[in-house]
Amino acid sequence: QVQLVESGGGLVQAGGSLRLSCAASRSIIRFNAMGWYRQAPGQQRELVARITSGGNTDYAASVKGRFSISRDNAKNTVYLQMNSLKPEDTAVYYCAATQGVGRPPGYWGQGTQVTVSS
Repeated sequence: QVQLVESGGGLVQAGGSLRLSCAASRSIIRFNAMGWYRQAPGQQRELVARITSGGNTDYAASVKGRFSISRDNAKNTVYLQMNSLKPEDTAVYYCAATQGVGRPPGYWGQGTQVTVSS
């Protein structure tokens, strides 16, 4: 079991930046991947960015070049740096941990709201 706690959400104007943090209650090295997902009202949850235990990353096309995911294994924390934010980035952002290659995330945080005003 692991608890994931997100922080860093808030209200920002379009073009601004936010950095989300996801603190895990135990080592994140044991997980094959850590990721950030988001869900806007009336829409399905979607993958935003993911980072593997080996440091490989991948991003949704809509955020590539604007968002950056990183991890600090010593602090058991994953970050999502979001730059050049757009109103369409408004959503609840969730941190997730995946154990096992090719499997869906098994652990989720409670989410943090990000609102981008135009």
